[in-house]
Amino acid sequence: MTVSIWQADGSQPVYETDLVVVGAGLVGCAAAFFAAQAGLHVTLTDMRDLGLGASSRNAGFMITGLDAYYHHAAERYGLPVVREIWALSRETHRLWREFIRAGGVPFHECGSLLLAESPAEARDLEQAARALAADRIDVEFLSRDPLGRGYYAALRQPWDAAVHPLKLAQAVFQASGAALIADNEVYALEQPDDETVRVHSRRYIFQARYAMLCTNAYSPQLDPYFAGKVIPTRAQCLVTAPLPNGPLLNTCGYSDYGYMYYRDTFDGRLLIGGGRKQNKLLEHDTTDDRITDPVQRVLEAYLRQRFPEVDAPIERRWAGIMGFSADGLPLVGTLPGRPRIGFAVGFHGHGLALGAATAERAVSLLLEGLHPGAVSAARFD
Repeated sequence: MTVSIWQADGSQPVYETDLVVVGAGLVGCAAAFFAAQAGLHVTLTDMRDLGLGASSRNAGFMITGLDAYYHHAAERYGLPVVREIWALSRETHRLWREFIRAGGVPFHECGSLLLAESPAEARDLEQAARALAADRIDVEFLSRDPLGRGYYAALRQPWDAAVHPLKLAQAVFQASGAALIADNEVYALEQPDDETVRVHSRRYIFQARYAMLCTNAYSPQLDPYFAGKVIPTRAQCLVTAPLPNGPLLNTCGYSDYGYMYYRDTFDGRLLIGGGRKQNKLLEHDTTDDRITDPVQRVLEAYLRQRFPEVDAPIERRWAGIMGFSADGLPLVGTLPGRPRIGFAVGFHGHGLALGAATAERAVSLLLEGLHPGAVSAARFD
């Protein structure tokens, strides 16, 4: 969000801290945790409040890996990169589980099902299963529909899970011990010398040793470096009232190459998300988080088609803004000419898959100069 001269004229009080993290979502809270573990006094700030962006507007799927099928990802990025990202995802889930246990976060070890909407997608799923098995990743390919809802095949990842994403963000924040300044838009970033950064926000001018941007979709609004590298992209969901007979799926289901997704909530509702494939121009390159009729019509039609027995009314609809990266991988680095301003952004709708371990790499780069590997933004240089 922009800040007018009337809202902040440069006379805001100075707030001193070791590290200011901009963006108090899952990734920002994880970055705060790792920086605090390194001995820094950390302050989080956000234009809204803790976890109220995409971190609490997603479906709460803890799915391992990338958004592309394994063999397609290997063709695009090369097998070494895909193996590294898969390991990064597993480490992220290990870290999330630690926060979940410590914070009592609602969590369901239900696994995931990637379901085929067509015979062609079923063949792709079988190829993905073979590629995963060749890398000794233990998945199960099913040449039938395990849900009995007209799908053509499925790939089961039994170790995946469903989580309450907002409560997870809150648990990570509590574990970090960081301070939080909410309702506070940032509008300028400076590194005036080799030891100091200044982050200008509506309420304060932060003076710190380091800054970390965990602003995902909103990164291009903060610095022109992110233009063309991170593209804000809208995602939408709906959820029914609690179903009279309780949970329906007992899994995290997603299909049509990930464009549709669905799960039970912890209080027995059915959540469905997606609809972007049929409305890409409408949902692309926008930070408007209002729902749209065309996407919601797709979601309602999917509910009627795949879950015809559900007669509970739709009780809530919402949208969130994802930060898609230009090549589908997250970006970790420091701003050109400002090495004390780091970033971990561009999670391509997979922050729950990759966020925690990517944040750890971003903090290690900023504080120790350790190369972040395949997520390094240097690939765009």
